[in-house]
Amino acid sequence: MSSPPLEFDIVGADAVRDGTATDAYFDRTVETLRHADRNPRVVAEVTADQFPDGDFELLAGVKDAAALLAGHGIDVDALPEGTLFDGGPVMRIEGTYLEFAALETSLLGFLSHASGVATAALECRRAALESNILSFGARHVHPSIAAMVERSALVGGLDGFSHVAAGEVLGREPSGTMPHALLICFGRGNQEDAWRAFDEAVPESVPRIALCDTYSDEKEEVIRAVETLGDRLDGVRLDTTGSRRGDFRHIVREVQWELDARGHADVDVFLSGGLGPAELRRLRDVADGFGVGGYVSNADPVDFALDIVEVDGEPAAKRGKLSGIKAVYRTPDGGHHVGLRGREGPEGGESLMEPLIRDGEVVRPFDIDDAAGRALADATRVEFGEE
Repeated sequence: MSSPPLEFDIVGADAVRDGTATDAYFDRTVETLRHADRNPRVVAEVTADQFPDGDFELLAGVKDAAALLAGHGIDVDALPEGTLFDGGPVMRIEGTYLEFAALETSLLGFLSHASGVATAALECRRAALESNILSFGARHVHPSIAAMVERSALVGGLDGFSHVAAGEVLGREPSGTMPHALLICFGRGNQEDAWRAFDEAVPESVPRIALCDTYSDEKEEVIRAVETLGDRLDGVRLDTTGSRRGDFRHIVREVQWELDARGHADVDVFLSGGLGPAELRRLRDVADGFGVGGYVSNADPVDFALDIVEVDGEPAAKRGKLSGIKAVYRTPDGGHHVGLRGREGPEGGESLMEPLIRDGEVVRPFDIDDAAGRALADATRVEFGEE
């Protein structure tokens, strides 16, 4: 008799929605409050830092948060996805505590992880200026969160991503051409056979971008790729291992020179492999595009917390937190201002909190491109990622 198939260690969507994907002490809290017949009306805020400190991060994950909180008898306000913040609340929940108590763990996870990834993506976007950037980092994370990683990368301003299943979730076409494994399967010295087979096999809509660093000098392999595919070659990608890279910028300039010398200056040069903002700044004037992996996908989550700030209409907070319902503003000089709701805000300040859920119904649309545009505009206003 065969053994049953092994199951993946994945917490399912049903457990997230029904609140069983939670920390045990929330179960104990719910049990205790019900035993005591106590269910106060509270206001709770999601906050990373109490006061603005100039260290901006990008808010993402709001769509998943809304999907989690919808259907519960609460009102929720939040900053628009793609807004930079450096203090104060990014989300506010108003309602009876037992309506959302067990959802805190998943709520913070949705916001924390996505915001960390989106912030790293925006750092790369700002560093690369107008160069094309793709997210290649899904292989570094648990596959169950690949769509979150790729969506957050897009919110942060990246141009595309590689993960096929994430593309199905997001309604976007994934990008990517060939790995080193393809070249190795054809054997040393047979790179031309691999490039030619790729050209013959894949749809015409797929760019002909040849990987040119598998066995020999990058410049040599680029020249061979040009000679093999001729005008059908759209670009070349260099993914040189760090231990063999040397002066990567110089290598790229050599490649560009040889392409120009052979009448193929229109062939784009893409770079990947261990790249972050510092490398993008050094290479952005000699490359046409980049694939960024672990710097984005492995970004540290933002350390959000959910804190009660009002109970039955009275200010409340634990030690080290600020009581009372707060408002947040973007000031004309690009600053982030936090104050008490109902008080006069800063002169010329733009209030950032907007309705997200009313009486359990989501009242805000979600659009990745709108969020990305907002992130880029906000980055300019607050001078995020300026050298």
